[in-house]
Formats: sequence, C-alpha cells, structure tokens
Amino acid sequence: MRFDNDHRTVMTLDAGGTNFVFSAIQGNREIVAPITLSSNAHDLPRCLESLVTGFTKIRDALGEKPVAISFAFPGPADYPAGIIGNTPNLTAFRGGVAIGPMLQEQFQLPVFLNNDGDLFVYGEAISGFLPYVNQRLRDGGSTKQYQNLIGITLGTGFGGGIVRNGELYLGDNSSAGEIWVTRNKLHPQAFAEEGASIRAVQRVYLAHSRVAHPTPPTPKEIYEFACGAGQGDRQAAILAFQEMGEVVGDALADAVTLLDGLIVIGGGLSAAAAIFLPRLIEEMNGSLESLGGGRVDRTEVKAFNLEDEPQFAAFIRGEARDITVPGTSRKVRYDPLKRIGVGLSRLGTSRAVALGAYAFALHNLDRLPE
Repeated sequence: MRFDNDHRTVMTLDAGGTNFVFSAIQGNREIVAPITLSSNAHDLPRCLESLVTGFTKIRDALGEKPVAISFAFPGPADYPAGIIGNTPNLTAFRGGVAIGPMLQEQFQLPVFLNNDGDLFVYGEAISGFLPYVNQRLRDGGSTKQYQNLIGITLGTGFGGGIVRNGELYLGDNSSAGEIWVTRNKLHPQAFAEEGASIRAVQRVYLAHSRVAHPTPPTPKEIYEFACGAGQGDRQAAILAFQEMGEVVGDALADAVTLLDGLIVIGGGLSAAAAIFLPRLIEEMNGSLESLGGGRVDRTEVKAFNLEDEPQFAAFIRGEARDITVPGTSRKVRYDPLKRIGVGLSRLGTSRAVALGAYAFALHNLDRLPE
C-alpha cells in the first residue's frame, strides 16, 4: 500500500508543546510552505484558535480542496473519537477536549488523530524500514518476508507503535504500543522511559562524569564525548548510552515476545545508535534463569543488528536447508532460525510521522462505503 502517486491532499500538523507546524501532503510530498503558530499550550481558547487558524491558512494556500485532516497529537487520548485528555505538555486540554469533532465541524472534512509513535511506525511500515528490509531479503535470495513492525522513538520520551499485517494496531483503548511504561530493568521500581530518554542519558552521564559541567550537556554533546571529541568524560558518556541500550533492549524483548516482528528506531537519540545498539541487541539475545538452576533464551527469536552489514548478511542467509519428507524422496525447504531485525528509520522521524498521517487518512477513506 503506497500513495506516492496519489493526487489527494491531506492537511497535517506537527503538534509540539511550544509550536504547531501546519502543512499539507499530496503523493507523499509536502506541497505547501509549512506555517508555524504558537501552541498556546496553557490557554485553551487561544490553543483552539491556533488550530483553526493554521489549518485555514493551509487550506487557503492549496489549489484544490483537501480530502482530510490527519495529524499526531500528544496523549493520553481517545484517538478514534478525536478527544484529547490530560496531556502533560498541553495543560489546556485537562479534562478532555474534542478537537477532532471540532475540526470536522469547522472544515467539513474527516479528521484523523493518532500519537506520533503510531504514525512513525506506520510511515516506516509503508514507505521506510519494512519495505527496505523485505527488498534486501529478496535481493539476497531469501524467501522470508516480514509483515509486522514495532517502532520506537527515543527522545524527550520513549514512544512506541505497532503495525500488524499492514494495519496500524491501536488497541481497544487507543493504548497499544505504550512501551514507555514497561518496567525499567536497571531500576525495577521505575518505568522504562526513566532509562530511555534524554533525561536518562543526562542523568547517568552526570552521575558518573569526573568532569564538572556548569550546565547539563545535551545528548549531542554527550555523544561527542563518547566519540572522543569535546571536553567531557568519555567513559561516562559511553556508559550513559549503553545503559539506555540495556533498558530499551529489555523492554523490546518483552514486546517482541508478544508481537514477533521487525523493530525500527527513530527519534533524536537514535543518532547515537553506534554506541547503544550493540548493547540493545546483546540484551535481547540474553537469557533468563529457571528456578531449577538452568537458563533459557530471553526470547524465542534471535535479534540481529541490521545497521551492521555482517549481521545483516547473516540475517538474510538464515539457516535454510532442504529436508526430506518422510516416506518420499521429495525435499522441502526448512529454515529453523527464528529471527527479527532491529534497525534505524529509513525516512527520518518527522517525515515518517508525516507520511504515516497521510497514509492513515487515505487508507481509512478508502475503506469507507461508497
């Protein structure tokens, strides 16, 4: 399901705590200059005015009528109903605000809301990581193809989303993929986001750094320290990202045990993947103790780092061989290696979210009765 050549236009929004950035997409391409307005996050009437004003300006800049509005908005929310709840960064929405129905009434268009983790993984499933991996498998002579994708974003928070057989999986309460609140392996009394976010990297670095800093270094600076650049503590910087990799790997091991699909990583912290991804894979391929003293694999599948070409080659190759059907001379192909791959966004996080919003709107419009 691709919409590269679709002529329908969908108005979109990148909703942040500080600014709202409005745009429009046609054929998977942005076709207007984006418009940025203050979110007025703590003043509901002004915030709603920003929403209407932004979409009005985009509509007026288009040469034809759009078919829908589709965008990501912070939760918690009842996304199918278009109702935003007590979202922390937009305090004006406390108690629940029906912005989907409001925009539908204002513009007389279908309105689709999701969170950014959902739309990120949907964009990567349609136009990014999932088709990229499947094409690499075909090019390598493998018959194995993947239909399911787990997506996570690492940045201010630890977001997630799930695509199953080409469909965005939202759950019965619009709460599927909320990986941020899984248990934190290194601090079991805390949730995983406390070890898988910007604040986590900064906290661990500052706790172990032998270099004093007047202000907390940014994740980019900590990454540079880890690479041997800048005036920071290299070992503390490496540890900060490796601990994040361990926490994320543990959370993903739980997720993939239930969902069994490829995993794509986005968000600003993904730029440090060269440091944390090997530790993440190591954690996923670890083991657990049995009460009888033995050990079992952490998951039933083996995880491969698809940013490492030798591992990607082994992932494509698998362990395929021919076995004989009992009582006959006929042979069938058998690959006993259950495996999943973990890699980085092929679109970039913002573009994946935008394309996910576009595709989600068109996919749902195409399913409406004539």
